[in-house]
Amino acid sequence: MLLVTGGAGFIGSNVVAALNQAGRSDVVVCDLLGSDGKWRNLAKRQLVDIVPPAELEGWLKGRKLDAMIHLGAISETTATDGDLVLETNFRLSMRLLDWCTANAVPFIYASSAATYGDGANGFDDDSSLPALKKLRPMNLYGWSKHLFDLAVAERVARGDRLPPQWAGLKFFNVFGPNEYHKGSMMSVLARRFDDVKAGRVVQLFKSHREGIVDGDQRRDFIYVDDVVRVVMWLLATPSVSGLFNVGTGKARSFKDLMLAAYAALGRSPNIEYIDMPEAIRGSYQYFTQSKVDRLHRAGYNGGFTTLEDAVKAYVGDYLDRPDRFR
Repeated sequence: MLLVTGGAGFIGSNVVAALNQAGRSDVVVCDLLGSDGKWRNLAKRQLVDIVPPAELEGWLKGRKLDAMIHLGAISETTATDGDLVLETNFRLSMRLLDWCTANAVPFIYASSAATYGDGANGFDDDSSLPALKKLRPMNLYGWSKHLFDLAVAERVARGDRLPPQWAGLKFFNVFGPNEYHKGSMMSVLARRFDDVKAGRVVQLFKSHREGIVDGDQRRDFIYVDDVVRVVMWLLATPSVSGLFNVGTGKARSFKDLMLAAYAALGRSPNIEYIDMPEAIRGSYQYFTQSKVDRLHRAGYNGGFTTLEDAVKAYVGDYLDRPDRFR
């Protein structure tokens, strides 16, 4: 069997879809479905079981797995409950790492570009302890992911035993189908698509930094299909371990993102710029761009979809259809 924690979530449900499409029906999801319709992310999938997180460690006893894909986390960058975030994102991850080590199970886990903080130390996925210790995440979520990266790096540096394959994936700004349950954490494209289609004005933040024009705040936007290809490649390439950025390596602006949506619908842009809330101005990132050299050196050659092509696919195949789910 394959276990996908967070498998009902955004990236997780897309990974589960790819596993099914590859002929794997022996997939177990660990997640909470809640009452916000997240079950729809899995409505087209074939699964062996759906295990609540509180029951996972008991469920694992005596099990044999082909691999564990650990994507479950409290992923809100605005989360404030430090005890809950650390228990969920760090301490549980440590216990799962230990289980995979003891049972010789490949372990692929989600890190995050949030570990880089404001980017002052760059976006290089150097997994050495000295490099990681320079990073200063700006929020609780990023810090919890950073703590786990550090713990893994410490074991590597000491030569401690690890799973036969381990891979941490620093996801950048992922967007695509099945993100609709994420509320304010959805991509700007998903949040604003109905406004774009209806011809209503779309609001983006003004720039409050000299030399950057309104709407030109930039992110490394990556389509979820590209992320899934990396995960599937790792599953098929057990000789590869390490900490890897998962982005396109090319920063694009929020304005570019929305213009691509208008183009996909054949509509004229209707964008206005509003002041950024003062509460977030001091911690707002104006630029993120991954370095993907290590992923390429490890042998990955799956390529990345251009922003315009990704938006066109997302709009045409999902957002502009009655059924938006994969």
